[in-house]
Amino acid sequence: MRILLKLSGEALAGDKKTGFDDATIDRVAKQVKQLVDGGTQIGVVIGGGNFWRGRQNDTVDRVKADQIGMLATIMNAIYVSEIFRANGMMTNVLTPFECGSFTKLYSKDRANKYFAKNMVVFFAGGTGHPYFSTDTGAVLRAVEINADMILLAKTIDGVYDSDPAKNPDAKRFDTISLEEVIRRGLQVVDLAASIMAKENHMPMRVFALQEENSIVRAAADDFNGTRVTPD
Repeated sequence: MRILLKLSGEALAGDKKTGFDDATIDRVAKQVKQLVDGGTQIGVVIGGGNFWRGRQNDTVDRVKADQIGMLATIMNAIYVSEIFRANGMMTNVLTPFECGSFTKLYSKDRANKYFAKNMVVFFAGGTGHPYFSTDTGAVLRAVEINADMILLAKTIDGVYDSDPAKNPDAKRFDTISLEEVIRRGLQVVDLAASIMAKENHMPMRVFALQEENSIVRAAADDFNGTRVTPD
């Protein structure tokens, strides 16, 4: 099995809401190692929200702001990959543009070579282009590497019909189709990513990273969250 794990940058920050919470990342690493030791191939995409939430004012050009966000995801990938290595895994970080000796340039062939060596492969830098989120980058990489599913580890425990922080009566879906997500405009991943996942029949599972063994349980389809089906 091959899984694309999308980690929320904000979730990795823990209660601090910014930077890194090492205890959280260590828990993630131990779960991923359990999956890797069981024969699952893991690709990882990390958002940049623990460092950068996009353009803050109109004096910063949108393209430049998005480029800063790409760099935030690279910082996250390098840091988290080091924690993974400390937990006994082999890793490599791939980016869609050259970063000197910090990363390797992404290609599907290179990713497959690393998977064959039992490495965890980090896909950083988004798509390499502005105006596309890490959601779109995650779905794009999942489709390209022929992943079996995307696991979306967030700060929220699934997909709701409205914002549960604002509406105490918000309903959480156990299962919802991507067609319904797109029709309702629900925030699972951004619209471009939702359409790409639907067109390429890519299932997703959404869950809270903070819950115990959430990644392992989601991979085994035994989790407290939402199954997002492509059909």
